[in-house]
Amino acid sequence: NPPSDMAATGDFPEQLRGVISNAKQFLTTAISDNRTQIAALGEVSSQCQATSDPRPIIENLVKELSNATTRASALETNFLETTQELDKIRDSLKVAEQRSNTDALTGLANRRSLEEFFRSAQIVAMEKGGPLSILMIDIDHFKKFNDSYGHQVGDQVLRLVAKVLQDNVREDDLAARYDGEELIAVLPGANLNVCAGVAERIRRRISEARLTRRTTGQEIASVTVSIGVAQFRLAESAEAMVERCDRALYQAKRLGRDRTVTEDDIDGEIVAAKSI
Repeated sequence: NPPSDMAATGDFPEQLRGVISNAKQFLTTAISDNRTQIAALGEVSSQCQATSDPRPIIENLVKELSNATTRASALETNFLETTQELDKIRDSLKVAEQRSNTDALTGLANRRSLEEFFRSAQIVAMEKGGPLSILMIDIDHFKKFNDSYGHQVGDQVLRLVAKVLQDNVREDDLAARYDGEELIAVLPGANLNVCAGVAERIRRRISEARLTRRTTGQEIASVTVSIGVAQFRLAESAEAMVERCDRALYQAKRLGRDRTVTEDDIDGEIVAAKSI
């Protein structure tokens, strides 16, 4: 059986080589046995012409057929075991891949997975001309949770926000940890208004959640988040889109936190400022 720590030790190639070698050796033996059996059946056939007593011939034939059945059964068992070994390796590979693409604390996608997903989503948006939007979440006064209650509570707050985020995006969307207490979600096929609606739902549900300290049962101050929203513009880089989203997030924090701001809201303020 493949060891449980294969994902950490990188033993997949060696394990595969072992499985393939065992299967190849068993199959080679089976082929050799079949050739021997064919030769033996040829001798039985020759005996049919050389003797008038069928009993020895029947006994030899039954013996060879029994040997063939035994070999076939052993071969089937070996192939079944090989298939099971390969299934275990495949499952271990899935777990290893998932770990390499997942943030350990929140369970969301990590930065690497986010970048891969975003590139694919951009290509689809440009090819099909469909919308693509992102929302970025920052936990308000996150340092206060760490300073007042300790880092374990800070981690608990981050996991809470991550869970609400994950629970409120679609299966085809991607929720990821972007940096520190910042989380992000990529929503293929969603325009700015749809993404803003999702962001508002997430913001409200986070503010309604009640968190208690696990060790004492003490209720922790309510958690709020600020969210920025932006929509992909044709042929722009991921960095440019994230930068606009980040500016919208900064505006949400500047206006008092616990709110959602879109890139259109920023543009509107810029226009208003120029007209004054």
